[in-house]
Amino acid sequence: MKTKITLLLFALSVSSVAQTIAIPEFATGLSGPVAIAHAGDSRLFVVQQSGAIRILNADGTVKPNNFLTLTTSTISTGGERGLLGLAFHPEYATNGYFFVNYTRSGDGATVVARYSVDPNNPDLALTTGTPFITIAQPFSNHNGGTIKFGPDGYLYIGMGDGGSGGDPGNRAQNINDNLGKMLRIDVDTPNGNIPYSNPADNPFVNADGNDEIWATGLRNPWKFSFDRGNGDLWIADVGQNAIEEINHVTSTTAGLNYGWKCYEGNAVYSPGCANPNVTYTFPVATYSHSGGACSVTGGYRYTGTTYPNMQDKYFFADLCLNRIGMVNVNTNAITYSANFSTGNPNNPGFSWTSLGEDMNGELYIASAALGKIYRITDTSLAVDQFATTTMEIKPNPSDSEFFVKIASANYPVHIKIVDASGKVVHDQQIESEFTAIPTGPLAGGIYLVNATDNRGGKTTSKLGITH
Repeated sequence: MKTKITLLLFALSVSSVAQTIAIPEFATGLSGPVAIAHAGDSRLFVVQQSGAIRILNADGTVKPNNFLTLTTSTISTGGERGLLGLAFHPEYATNGYFFVNYTRSGDGATVVARYSVDPNNPDLALTTGTPFITIAQPFSNHNGGTIKFGPDGYLYIGMGDGGSGGDPGNRAQNINDNLGKMLRIDVDTPNGNIPYSNPADNPFVNADGNDEIWATGLRNPWKFSFDRGNGDLWIADVGQNAIEEINHVTSTTAGLNYGWKCYEGNAVYSPGCANPNVTYTFPVATYSHSGGACSVTGGYRYTGTTYPNMQDKYFFADLCLNRIGMVNVNTNAITYSANFSTGNPNNPGFSWTSLGEDMNGELYIASAALGKIYRITDTSLAVDQFATTTMEIKPNPSDSEFFVKIASANYPVHIKIVDASGKVVHDQQIESEFTAIPTGPLAGGIYLVNATDNRGGKTTSKLGITH
């Protein structure tokens, strides 16, 4: 009787549920995680601000030895300083190169350096690196930190305005200063004694301004990312006192000016600062500090396949809030998850410092306060359920396999089986209604079968599995 009631409640809820974001725990035992990256395989690499890079296995277990360790003789830590960024070379599988962004011990300068993996151990890096670019920092905050290879193969470096409050040196608008900018360099082509060169289409090459600059007018682009699907650039720029902003542009547009410190978000910050001869690029989404927000932690547009309802959403967070935000990429509207609880009354805030994606585009989020990595999931079954055709499933329930019959379907038909958590557990293309779809490996319970025919027609039906 209990099983029947449970199934009935589930069946009644299927048609009414909305998307529900959850954060199941993935990995623990970390210290101050500030970045998550992958090297094109199932491992995740977690950057710890204190100087270590840890490796997570596909099941969330942490490998016992550090991938890389930078000591206090190399880096300065604390506050907004430390080991801050990691980017694997596009040809990492063959050349073994990866790059890190850290704050240099002694003078606090930003250094982007190249390291190599141990050729005899894929879980260990060689201890000696080569600094590629060094940028002096006047203050200990607004140092940026993220580095990413773009779809063009060049390395992009997000640089804050160097602090302190309000960019007193007006560095973000100064084209002769690398602070408050997005830099773009070619790490594969040395220029004399300099280990990198500047791409010819950088906006200030052969013109007034620093050759490394790709974009100007940024306050502190702590996190940015390139869309895995279309290459677009997403920049979450940390605001001053009132507004956090998210920018979305194509990755091929050079010389954009994001407005700081003339503008904070869409609002004027410094009256008289804006130049009438400059076209400013304004954010696609903003939010205020009301409700306790303080610092945007940028993320990624979801490009995975496990959670269909997360498609067309850019996921982000805020350091001071316990929720996750989503920007609809079609409307730029922001929605939020519910507030999550840490379960620890002595440490009630997650302090979200980074989002990350794995090789399949699935998303993760890092809590600096708890030293944990969480997966971002969708627990709903709210898939598109408009029916352009009618699907019949036999046998239903099924104990080993089933067949579908779809009236007027244009084959081939793409079949996805979705479990109660919203996860796609089986994905198959069938050429006719006589194709068997196996259910033996699946646990008993209620599932949704989503079918999409060759013309885009969609229909959904429930499936019971018994063993």
